[in-house]
Amino acid sequence: MPFARELSVISFVVLLSACDSGVVTTEPTPSTNSAEQAAAVNLSHGEYVARLGNCVACHTVEGGEPLAGGLEMNVPLLGNIYATNITPDVETGIGSWSFEDFDRAMRVGRKPDGERMYPAMPYTSYAKMSEQDMRALYDFLMNEVEAVNQPNLPAEIPGWKNVRWGMGIWNLLAHDDEPYNVDNSESQAWNRGAYLVEGLGHCGACHTPRGLLLQEKGLDSSDNDFLAGAPLDYWYASALNGNSLSGRGRWNVEDHEEFLRTGRNRFGTAVGTMVEVVNNSTWHMSEADINAMSVYLESLPATEEQGEFNYNDTQSEELLSLNFSTPGAQVYYEYCSNCHVTNGQGYYPYQPPLAGNPGVLDPDPSTLINMTLNGSLRIVSSEGPATTDMPYFRLLLDDQQIADVLSYIRSSWGNNAPAVSAAEVAEIRTATDPTQNDDIFVLRMK
Repeated sequence: MPFARELSVISFVVLLSACDSGVVTTEPTPSTNSAEQAAAVNLSHGEYVARLGNCVACHTVEGGEPLAGGLEMNVPLLGNIYATNITPDVETGIGSWSFEDFDRAMRVGRKPDGERMYPAMPYTSYAKMSEQDMRALYDFLMNEVEAVNQPNLPAEIPGWKNVRWGMGIWNLLAHDDEPYNVDNSESQAWNRGAYLVEGLGHCGACHTPRGLLLQEKGLDSSDNDFLAGAPLDYWYASALNGNSLSGRGRWNVEDHEEFLRTGRNRFGTAVGTMVEVVNNSTWHMSEADINAMSVYLESLPATEEQGEFNYNDTQSEELLSLNFSTPGAQVYYEYCSNCHVTNGQGYYPYQPPLAGNPGVLDPDPSTLINMTLNGSLRIVSSEGPATTDMPYFRLLLDDQQIADVLSYIRSSWGNNAPAVSAAEVAEIRTATDPTQNDDIFVLRMK
């Protein structure tokens, strides 16, 4: 339950279908040299591309066969669909697909039999892939992955809501199937980062808000809505743009690099499904690609004026004097201060700060609520000391206590974010389950 993916899918009925273009390819460019980066981390080109695209996150279930599908995905307003088998099994996987079949599925969301995919499979991002990377990924899936005969599970969507046949219209309105085009005004590193963030990494699938058709409002840095933050299955995927408080405006390139490599930095720690992204994707990337993504992300401008964060130690002084007059203060002192300290600055790199943490300052408190109720997965990294697991408090604290302590955190040490209500806590408590902190979620691809 806690790790179900919220998907970008269409939830309206259209009356017409449309024709898609055939295979769309482009020659490799200096910004799309994944083969060189694969060699740097001792992976085949295709396996490296699969890690960049984090294919394993949706197409492998914990304890299941690599890339054999079966992950349940809740589609807002429609029902449930299941990730498909992408092993080279001829009967139940993609073993009978030609490269052209695979390329069309990845770029325009259409299977060899003509069935259209919901954009739960982020072909809106994968369309930017170079032909070189697409062929490498196809070769990996066909030749390095073990074939698994595992039938795909049917979608649990009422027939009148199942509008796959109408996705052609959605593509015309919300999809761009052009490969990534190099911006010659920017550096090679920036272009490589844009290719990874906008394309293979499909960061916008989680971090970009949705429009009326549930489409990503922006597909690249030319749109201010791109990576501006969005709700995600009882979490909130924080803004990755240059907003000074809830975004990454205070991060430099080195901060981005550390976060992508280790899942943490001086500002905070990866939580929710971002832990899976670090464990199964960014942790496996080359230093050059981590730098490229960081250069690109650091360059994104602010989309709104949020002012500056100014640390204030008043709450620390009150806590140390046992002044618990503010609602939530005593709960924080008893349950939170041992790790996050009375000054809200934590013990970097072991425990993250709460003062000035972009996740704390998000306009939507879902992540804080979910973390407090359910804890978080463990981050795996080859660098740095292990972090202390975030425990779950759903059995120790009621809805009002959690609302009070989170409101306290969001208004202390210079933080200035809206209060949390008991009703918001109750909704997420009902819809989620606690995390097993010993789950690591590093998934095999072969």
